[in-house]
Amino acid sequence: MFYNNDDKLKEECGVFGIRSPEGENVARSVYYGLIALQHRGQEACGIAVTDTGGVRENINWHKDMGQVAEVFKEETLNNLKGNMGIGHVRYSTQGSSTAENAQPLVLRYLKGTLSLAHNGNLINAAELKEELQREGVIFHTETDSEVIACLIARERPFTSCVEDAILRTARRLKGGYALVVMSPRKLVGVRDPLGLKPLCLGKRGESFVLASESCALKAVGAEFIRDIEPGEMITLTEKEMMSDYRLSGEKRAHCVFEYIYFARLDSRMDGISIYDARIKAGKALAAAWPVEADLVSGVPDSGITAAIGYSKESGIPFQPVFYKNSYVGRTFIKPTQKEREDAVHLKLNVLEDVVKGKNIVLIDDSIVRGTTIAGLVKMLKQAGARKVHIRISSPPFLYPCYYGTDVPSRNQLIASSHTEEEICRQIGADSLGYMKIEDLDRMTGKLPLCRACFDGCYPV
Repeated sequence: MFYNNDDKLKEECGVFGIRSPEGENVARSVYYGLIALQHRGQEACGIAVTDTGGVRENINWHKDMGQVAEVFKEETLNNLKGNMGIGHVRYSTQGSSTAENAQPLVLRYLKGTLSLAHNGNLINAAELKEELQREGVIFHTETDSEVIACLIARERPFTSCVEDAILRTARRLKGGYALVVMSPRKLVGVRDPLGLKPLCLGKRGESFVLASESCALKAVGAEFIRDIEPGEMITLTEKEMMSDYRLSGEKRAHCVFEYIYFARLDSRMDGISIYDARIKAGKALAAAWPVEADLVSGVPDSGITAAIGYSKESGIPFQPVFYKNSYVGRTFIKPTQKEREDAVHLKLNVLEDVVKGKNIVLIDDSIVRGTTIAGLVKMLKQAGARKVHIRISSPPFLYPCYYGTDVPSRNQLIASSHTEEEICRQIGADSLGYMKIEDLDRMTGKLPLCRACFDGCYPV
């Protein structure tokens, strides 16, 4: 057993776009926006920019494997000139982790150029790709994002404007998506009709900004205006902002894991404070699974806020039990299990003076395979903890996600083949309690949620 980040749900992707008045350069703003969204994807990133007053086909871009600060240096940003730009941080859910699959995608076609950044996953991507291949389209990546870009390019000759081509394409897409599309003159944002993937709008002076989360607006000094509505397409030009709701319907299914784990703590999403949602999740856990203990703590960083909520509701004091070394980078990966077991103590150590002789409630956001939490329980008990009670601020994962969250197949989900009692024994805990599925509404109020990974009821 060892602490292993592969046993955590992987973040999705993050998108960002900005349109400023002519004469301004936006590459640095896109860079800062992506830094704020880095938690949504750490495998690859990219920026594409254009000058709306210049040559129509002139889109400059740079993208590569790695985190934002690794990929973009001062010289690279200085060479990206333009007053409109989009950016992307990637965690691969479709397509392997290679530089070719990094975004934004830049596509030159008969009627010009476009660049696209996409968060989400399509369940009909294979069908659409086969259709395009029969028409002679050659694909250069393994992503469903390229399928979307090629569909837009195919529709463009039959429409009077790029947003109509995007609308015609979006009507054919099934799944979760937030798109930011840049043509030579326009910036377009689209959110899937269910609202599975987040997208919001901000403004900084005369500049409009689109981002996956409101924290990215703050990072560039933009004021949050509102969330893009499910099924809304918003077009930003030099003179106006236009909304089109022809994609929208009555059904909504916002991804529950944005509120449990994915979104940054200081973001607001669809009218809900992420911090408040996680505090409420911890309070619901305490009400459902009370226990006598000396202290409550959380797994850094995913369980900390819910642990504070548990403490508030239960009256048991909150106290950190782990020291997390923030200077161990994501690239610190050892090839063998023994080396991984040794390496965990470089990243996470138990505060022995805090835990020795204590009964502890430890909160985390999820259990996927069970290896991570088992390793942490073992570390606490080796440090002298008398009892370790595990509380999880989500229901058991029973089903995979098809909309862009990297939930593994059922045979890798420990809860799909083990009872809660069996899981408790396997991870070495003294008790185990999951968030009750009916308590999810305590976290997000009346917001309609996609909870398919818990109950198997897929919204599309």
